[in-house]
Amino acid sequence: MQRTGIVDLPLHTGHAPSWLFERMVKLSQAISEIIIIEHGKKEFMKRLSNPFWFQSFSCAIGFDWHSSGTTTTSCGALKLALQKNDLGVKIAGGKGKNARNIEKEILSSNLSLSDKKIEKLKHASKMAAKVDTACVQDGYKLYHQVIIFDDSGDWSIIQQGMDDSYARRYHWLSEKVSSFVDEPHYGIIGDKFEDKVLDTTSKENKKIRKASVDLVKDNPSRLVKYMPQKTLLEFSSKSFLMPKHHEIRIEELSKDTLDFLKKAYEFQPKNYEELVALNGCGPAKIRSLALLAQVLFGEEIKWKDPLKYTFAHGGKDGHPYPVDRNTYDESIEFLRDAIKQAKLNDFEKMNALKRLEKLFELLSIVWNIFSLIC
Repeated sequence: MQRTGIVDLPLHTGHAPSWLFERMVKLSQAISEIIIIEHGKKEFMKRLSNPFWFQSFSCAIGFDWHSSGTTTTSCGALKLALQKNDLGVKIAGGKGKNARNIEKEILSSNLSLSDKKIEKLKHASKMAAKVDTACVQDGYKLYHQVIIFDDSGDWSIIQQGMDDSYARRYHWLSEKVSSFVDEPHYGIIGDKFEDKVLDTTSKENKKIRKASVDLVKDNPSRLVKYMPQKTLLEFSSKSFLMPKHHEIRIEELSKDTLDFLKKAYEFQPKNYEELVALNGCGPAKIRSLALLAQVLFGEEIKWKDPLKYTFAHGGKDGHPYPVDRNTYDESIEFLRDAIKQAKLNDFEKMNALKRLEKLFELLSIVWNIFSLIC
């Protein structure tokens, strides 16, 4: 399995007006119908998992090309559109409290899914949220998740997190996922890079993952054998001190974390994915285990934002990563064809195509600026 992209978007407040949302639902219904009929359900979900294509799709149905509302509003419109179409594809979840309805909505989807497929969908939803919250600690708090799934049990997940100024979007696709915790990124795009991001899914942190599992499989009361006797208080006490020479300092390991280590030891996870899936294994536990692996076993943590492409400029090393123009060209051309074939009147088709052309013009400006500064 592979998470297929991340996008950063500036936060915009407010809601889409009702007339716009109704138009978005109608356009979503027409475009999704022609894509599913002509190219199949898998291809439709594959397109949605591509952040470039999703951005183009949102623009075509009428939303701002570069807004945090792109995700929540477009997913909401598409969810209603797929409820109207009987094409074997549904969406569960949404923004805020609606994301907590995913399991209920999967069960009520009327797609005749087997119990095994339902459990796999529920697990995918849980793990995608867990990984983008705990394993990729980039400072963005998740507030939106939808899972798009078909009657074969294949799925695509779109979720979004926010910090004070921006939203970041995460895409997942079932056919690309072999592991939820081993470098799931496929295409990552956004506006800004973050410093000092703990990403334990990175291949560069493979040894950190292994050491974390080794730590919890060993009796936590024997941590004393790894550390100077004076730094470890009694296991029942509040905390013990950690050395202060990590890149990001942690001064104490709480009793709550020690209690989790005992729980994980009793479970004996076979691998890092099983460890992450444990109840109570959140960002603090993942971070503590990574720091312990560094301090006790000498495994160096790589603090690197998984973002790969940007609309603006590159990372701290000074090397920009441009938007993939070929991918965007193909995405826009695919949408052009779908719009032309969709069951829409000429006026609706013309406006959708105009919005797509406007997006292309804006991106062309970005690419031209990039070519001048490189």
